[in-house]
Amino acid sequence: MGKGFSDYYTNREKALDLKKSAVLIVDMMNDFCKPGGRMVLEDGYLIVEPIQRLVAAARAHKIPIVWICQKYRMDKYDKVTEKRVGTCYEGTWGAEQIDELPILPEDYVVNKRRYSGFFQTDLDLTLRDMGCEKVIVGGAVTNICVRGTVADAFQLDYEVFVPKDCVRATSEREQESQLWDFETHFATVCTSEELIAAMDTLEPGDECRIR
Repeated sequence: MGKGFSDYYTNREKALDLKKSAVLIVDMMNDFCKPGGRMVLEDGYLIVEPIQRLVAAARAHKIPIVWICQKYRMDKYDKVTEKRVGTCYEGTWGAEQIDELPILPEDYVVNKRRYSGFFQTDLDLTLRDMGCEKVIVGGAVTNICVRGTVADAFQLDYEVFVPKDCVRATSEREQESQLWDFETHFATVCTSEELIAAMDTLEPGDECRIR
């Protein structure tokens, strides 16, 4: 009997080395995460607390936080809206970051008009300015904007970590399918607690260079 498709993958367990890493959190906006939003993710609230813990630990270890935020222009055409309802219009409540995840002055914000946080934004330049080689990606949703960001990070030669309790898809089927794709093609899939434990092993000077 011949090999199945999954037999060709060579994933190996390895230590979670987070030297020169940054945390990227995608689209934790009111329109996606709060009742009354224009495209609310079912059970999206489940990832808020794990993201809070991950971000707090990263800040304690001087790991940069980058908030990637969907932003569309009010009353202007955007090609994305040909396939889905428009969300996160500039100047509206829906385009604001949820209160549970405040953006601090030392954080970075990257606004995007497509699904990937890297597509025609300055995210790659920002990370390289910091000397970043690895990214931890969380947020919403696993099978759309997180997927686009993870895939582009991999293709730009970043080592990618995806904490599965910090991402949520549009359905359980899509969550499992996308996590499998991440693990076999693009990233190391783990948990926020594993990443926090790995942060505790960092020594002074291991963090990214912040000018």
